[in-house]
Amino acid sequence: MKGIVFTEFLELVEERYGLEMVDHLISEAHLPSGGVYTAVGTYQFSEMLSLLVELSEQTGVSIDTLLEVYGEHFFGVVLRSYQGFITQYTDPLDLLASIESHIHVEVRKIYPDAELPVFRVLEKDSDKLILLYRSSRAMYAFGKGLMQRTLTHFGHQAEVLVEKIKDDGTEVKFSIRVYE
Repeated sequence: MKGIVFTEFLELVEERYGLEMVDHLISEAHLPSGGVYTAVGTYQFSEMLSLLVELSEQTGVSIDTLLEVYGEHFFGVVLRSYQGFITQYTDPLDLLASIESHIHVEVRKIYPDAELPVFRVLEKDSDKLILLYRSSRAMYAFGKGLMQRTLTHFGHQAEVLVEKIKDDGTEVKFSIRVYE
């Protein structure tokens, strides 16, 4: 997993819960890296899972909710650092439908060894998008947060529904409906 995912997660934790919580997570999560991350480094997904589990235990907030909030936060990172990805689109559903065919292609140019989830468009029209998500990491709630902030960024009211195809969350169907 790319280091930017870790550095931004710890940044969010510091914003929300303070530096003491970051220190606590790093010391209690028993991380092979020692919690020392660089944005361009690559780290084991198990470290992110350890951080999430510890933060969930400390705050009483579910891992899915933490990931969703983190996805919303991470949209800001994408907007600041990779604005070109977003400004090419005028419609949020077009942007979300292009995750696999455009966005992930560009991400792989920057991070060739990135392990990205797969998104397949099942259905799309002017106010609805249905995506199939597959990832061994089951971070679909992170994806949901990114989607919600994408829709908000474009000024749309929308509903993002999640249906687990596999109970472990490695395969999920997102149904997105935009309301004018």
